Order: sequence, then structure tokens, then C-alpha cells
Amino acid sequence: MTQSTKTRKARQRALSLLVLALTLFAIAPLARPQDAKHEAQLRTVHGVILDKSENPVPNAVVFLKNVRNNAVRSSIADTEGNYRFSGLDPNVDYEIHAEKDGAKSVTRTISSFDSRKDINLNLKLDKKKA
Repeated sequence: MTQSTKTRKARQRALSLLVLALTLFAIAPLARPQDAKHEAQLRTVHGVILDKSENPVPNAVVFLKNVRNNAVRSSIADTEGNYRFSGLDPNVDYEIHAEKDGAKSVTRTISSFDSRKDINLNLKLDKKKA
């Protein structure tokens, strides 16, 4: 192999690496907006657990069920009856209810057709669990 052939191959290899590096550099920012866009679309549901007299109920257990895969998340309301679930997929329906000391709220549905990103949903404990 002659010196000019070695030089030509070295230049081709360097050019190929440069093109690859520039391509990766150009497409790297494209991946970030998709993640940011997806994060911006996630939803949150929050509210207060109330008793029959509209008083906040501390430490009630709140259940959130993903209707698509039946996964259930739970949370305990704070001392003022507040609860919160975040990071919810906007393309999934959810069912939510609260329980405490044998009392249960009506199960409410959070629909994927509801376009709100921040949903305030108070739950009222009013019936005994069956």
C-alpha cells in the first residue's frame, strides 16, 4: 500500500467520523423535546376528603385505579384531608375513591376525554363499605 493510499483512507475515515459526530450532534436535541412534551402532558388529580358534614377527613386512604391495566395506587390524605396523585397518563381513564373507618366515597371516574391537566376532585365519605 502506497503512502498516498494510506493518506486517502485516513482522510475518508476521518471524514466518516466527522459526519457521524455531526449527525449525532444534530439529532440529539430532537429527543429532548419529546420527553419534555410528554412530561408537560401528564396530569395531576388532587382534592380534599370530606365527611357528611363537609368537614375535612384526615388520614383517609385514597385509591386510584388505572382502568387500562388495573394497577392501583394508594395515598393517605394529610392531616387536613388533602390528597394528590401526579404523573397521570392523559390517555388513560382512572377510577378514584376514598375510605376511612368503614366509610367509603362514591367511585368517581377521571376520563381521558377530560383535557384538564390539573383536576381538583373532592371526595365525600358517606356510605358504609359493603
